[in-house]
Amino acid sequence: MKIRMDYNNMLPHMLGKQGITQEQIAALAPKINSANKAMAEKRSAGKMAWRDLPYNQAEVVQEINAYVNEMKNDIEAFVVLGIGGSALGPMAVQQALNHPYYNELPREKRGGFPKLYVVDNVDPERLVYLFQTIDPTRCLFNVISKSGSTSETMSQFMIIKQLLEDKIGKDAARKLIVCTTDAVSGNLITIAKTEGYKYFIIPSAVGGRFSELTPVGLLSAAFCGIDIAGLLEGAAQMDEMCKPEDIRQNAAHMYALLHYIGMTTGKNISVMMPYADSLKFISDWYAQLWAESLGKQYDVHGNVVNVGQTPVKALGATDQHSQVQLYAEGPFDKIVVFIGVNEYRETITIPKIYGDMPSLGFLGGVTHNELIQTEQNATEYALTKAGRLNMTITLPKVTAQTIGQLLYFFEVATAYAGELLDIDAFDQPGVEEGKNATYAMFGRPGYEAKKAELNAAPAKESMYVI
Repeated sequence: MKIRMDYNNMLPHMLGKQGITQEQIAALAPKINSANKAMAEKRSAGKMAWRDLPYNQAEVVQEINAYVNEMKNDIEAFVVLGIGGSALGPMAVQQALNHPYYNELPREKRGGFPKLYVVDNVDPERLVYLFQTIDPTRCLFNVISKSGSTSETMSQFMIIKQLLEDKIGKDAARKLIVCTTDAVSGNLITIAKTEGYKYFIIPSAVGGRFSELTPVGLLSAAFCGIDIAGLLEGAAQMDEMCKPEDIRQNAAHMYALLHYIGMTTGKNISVMMPYADSLKFISDWYAQLWAESLGKQYDVHGNVVNVGQTPVKALGATDQHSQVQLYAEGPFDKIVVFIGVNEYRETITIPKIYGDMPSLGFLGGVTHNELIQTEQNATEYALTKAGRLNMTITLPKVTAQTIGQLLYFFEVATAYAGELLDIDAFDQPGVEEGKNATYAMFGRPGYEAKKAELNAAPAKESMYVI
């Protein structure tokens, strides 16, 4: 059960003059060798600690599963308080591996596991409406912040902590909060130890968007009955598949290389279009991974490069009716990545009716499985005919193992693309600037200089407000 990547539709024999040639790939041999060396050196030096996660989480898995068995019968819902990778990963895995209407199912059809809610924004309506939907005193709240200073997440925590303590007292409230954070640094680990909250550790060298295979993602998955050991097993399988130095044998490296060549030739948009509702939120998770990792102003030498590729989310067959017109006839600035599934978990057949209407009768006896797969193949053909770069990743079936493979595949591809671009794929200075401005606006100590900078910024002119 291994995922496969087909990149025929990136090459001239399928695409004509728009295709990426073997000569273009061969010319990059020195850069490929340099990227291979850098990936190996950084892994050996512990600078890619996320690559060790498939192998060093066994005790964590046991601890998580024991905690789930201890708590699951006492709660109605598991609520994730997180943002960025702390929310996108859990949502992607839940959507992929559980029933699409999981929360609406009666508890016995959820295997006795609680509902899942992910609160990833500070829109003031979000928590208020959640409290109108759930009984907070029957929920377990998972506060996820490595630094313990994430304004959005920690503000949610502060509200919920006070609410629970007011309703049921401090001792009872303590059992309904679990923290996922750094082992030694930051506010949240200090709070967890002081308050006596259960906590799980994010390895210090693993960044947020690469953290789904840590307790950041494993805890919520386990509380929803997902096989978290299977996720890690799949990631380990993909790690083996990512070892060959020959780029023709390494799908994740080839994915990165083809996108790198695309970026150098004006293909500045990466469209991800899964043909399965279960994989819809994989696109959301990928959008952060690809954008935040590769969108950089400076290379590692301090040169201004302003590189990156804008990720766009689409869903087949839905977005055939909203986006594909642009992809087929608009600018030649995109690479479209289809994600297909060989075997769906359910089958449903269209009845043989309206046989006297040729535009409908041909559907009789066809399964939706056949229909969506045929529509995927037809869209691939249409884009290829139009000379548009596209490739396809296929899962034999959506399982914990294949989702683990898929997540790890994109993580490796992202890191490799960073090496090809000669940038740091693991920082996010553009995000930090916005965070720092927020802190300054609220008068957080230590941000006085940033506050002065903001105060000195040009004022908006009313004549340009209509």
